[in-house]
Amino acid sequence: MTAVFAHRGCTDGFVENTIDAFVGARRLGADGVELDVHLTADGALAVHHDPEIDGLGLLSSLGVPDLPAHVPLLPDVLAVCGGMEVNVEIKGDPGSAGGGGDHPELVAAEAAREIAEAGWTDRVIVSSFDVPVLHAVQRADDRLALGELWPFLSEVDAGLLRAIEAGWTAVHPFVTEVTPDLVQRAHSVGLAVNAWTVNAANDLTAFVALGVDAVITDNLVEAVAIARVGLR
Repeated sequence: MTAVFAHRGCTDGFVENTIDAFVGARRLGADGVELDVHLTADGALAVHHDPEIDGLGLLSSLGVPDLPAHVPLLPDVLAVCGGMEVNVEIKGDPGSAGGGGDHPELVAAEAAREIAEAGWTDRVIVSSFDVPVLHAVQRADDRLALGELWPFLSEVDAGLLRAIEAGWTAVHPFVTEVTPDLVQRAHSVGLAVNAWTVNAANDLTAFVALGVDAVITDNLVEAVAIARVGLR
C-alpha cells in the first residue's frame, strides 16, 4: 500500500503547517503528514517552512513567546496527529545561531527529546536534506526512522549507498527522480521510497503501481482516492 502524506498538512482551505491543516489532513483520510521544523532561540522546535516569519525575523532569533498564534510547536502538532504517521523535516539554517546547518547536534537532540517525550518515537520519520543533521539525530536516538531528502538531479547510486551505510530507513527522492529501477533497488536492500512532492494524477497513479511506499502531496483528496483504488 502506498501511504499518502499531506505536505505541510491539508493546505486546501487552511494555512500550511498549522494545527488546523494537520487536523484537516486527518479528517480527509491522510495516512500521515509532512511538516518542517526550525529551532527557536530558546531551544524549541517551531513548525514552519521558512527560516523566518514575515515581519518578525528569523526563527532562530525568536523565542516561543514571540511566535504568532498560528505557528505551533512540534509537541502541539503531534498531539493532534493521532492515527497518522508524521514526517518531521529538519530544516538546516546555515549561519543561524541554532539552525541545523551550523549546529546539527542542538536541533537533533531537541527533536529526539520532543518526539520521545510525546511518545512518538515509533510513529515518526525524520528527514532532512542535511546529512550531518540526520547523523546527529541518529546519535541522539538510534530508534528513530530516518530518510535523506534528495533534490532534483540527485546521484541515485551515491544516495542509496549513503542510506545503506548509515542504516537509514528510507530515501526521499524528488518526484522526477522516481523510476522503477530506483524502487526495485531500494526495496531490495530494505529501504522505503517516500517521494516528494507528488501532485499530478498520472504520477500518483504510476507511483502506486510501482509500489512506492509513500507520496508526499499537496493534492490530498485525489491522492487518497488513487491510493485507495490501488488496494482494490
